[in-house]
Amino acid sequence: MLVTVVADYGTGDLAFAEVCQRLALLLPEAAITTVPVAAFDTVGAGFCVAQLAFGEGPSDRIVYANVAPRQDLDDPRADNAGERLAAARLDSGVLVVGVASGSSLSFLAAEGVPVRAVEVADRGSQFRSRDVFPAALAALARGDDSLLGEELTVGPPPKQAVGYIDGYGNIKTTWDHAPAPAGTTVGVRIGEVSVAATVSDGVFEVPAGTMSFAPGSSGWPRGDGSGDRTFYELLSRGGSAARLFGDPLPGASVEIVVPPV
Repeated sequence: MLVTVVADYGTGDLAFAEVCQRLALLLPEAAITTVPVAAFDTVGAGFCVAQLAFGEGPSDRIVYANVAPRQDLDDPRADNAGERLAAARLDSGVLVVGVASGSSLSFLAAEGVPVRAVEVADRGSQFRSRDVFPAALAALARGDDSLLGEELTVGPPPKQAVGYIDGYGNIKTTWDHAPAPAGTTVGVRIGEVSVAATVSDGVFEVPAGTMSFAPGSSGWPRGDGSGDRTFYELLSRGGSAARLFGDPLPGASVEIVVPPV
């Protein structure tokens, strides 16, 4: 069994170690790995969750997502209450357990995967992902679905936006089609920054020092069975696309202008 923890605790943060220890106690047979995202980044978390859940791997794997900005209510919260826990079982056998916050589960739901509430306390600890949620995850991992409640309505993920930024500064977008024929130079605008890019069939099919906008390494099967969804990526060959665009946040709109301004 493989458990991947997607969370915004911070790279190398003590919180990752504590959550992994609790999971190892409850699921001693599991191998555990971690994927950090930026603080409160539910878009990046949701992108990672879908990529890992839909990608190839052992059928008994679990993706455990915790990005809980507690932004669903502005009023004071009693007893550290926050967004509720939810779960989804894919036809492949993969189990996703995560806090239903922002876009954390939106990419899954957009492909038709039912997301259900998990009947477990949504309060009782500032550190719910260590103290409250792992026991429910372990029960679900062992096939006990008695904790599953009603199906939740999950909003759509952002379209034509920044989805995730990898360690090289490549910007994985939620564009899933070419904005212009291959070889076309377009203007790409994210926030207040515009950069010229060449639409291509491969991210490295541009000279060094230039930007490509091409199908990248991320994507998954479409929920309607119509084939694979491949996301376009901004890559600055020999540099960092994210740096050129001022380090945008996932969820920021990616606008394409033809011809570039």
